[in-house]
Amino acid sequence: MAQDVRFADLEVGHSIPEMGMPPFGPVQLALFAAASADHNPIHLDEQAARAGGLPGVIAHGMLSMALLGRMLTGWVPQRCIRQFSIRFTAMAVPGDALTCKGVVIAKRDADGERLVDLEIHAENQRGERVVAGQATVALP
Repeated sequence: MAQDVRFADLEVGHSIPEMGMPPFGPVQLALFAAASADHNPIHLDEQAARAGGLPGVIAHGMLSMALLGRMLTGWVPQRCIRQFSIRFTAMAVPGDALTCKGVVIAKRDADGERLVDLEIHAENQRGERVVAGQATVALP
């Protein structure tokens, strides 16, 4: 559930609440494949992933992005999100426990709204960032 976040209460450098996830495995990957209609075998079949030059099955990049979106909407209502973009920086693999984090990098007024710019990322239990990006939210 989104929190009651106010523009005036935030400062540059302020961290938003982290969201940790337990390690994911084949069941979560299969469920995400069904939900996203992405049945690429590199996400589901160990042999196919290795044949494609990977060390094994890898998680869908969009799964990591979805987790960041979940972190954001746990902090503010979805209607407040104005921009959300990421880039893939490393592969997440079964057994990884991802933690999503964000920090305020700017505050500004634009087009009649009070906007907060965030740097966001998801990292695995080894501290490696698997996705990194930015988001902008409008706050009262």
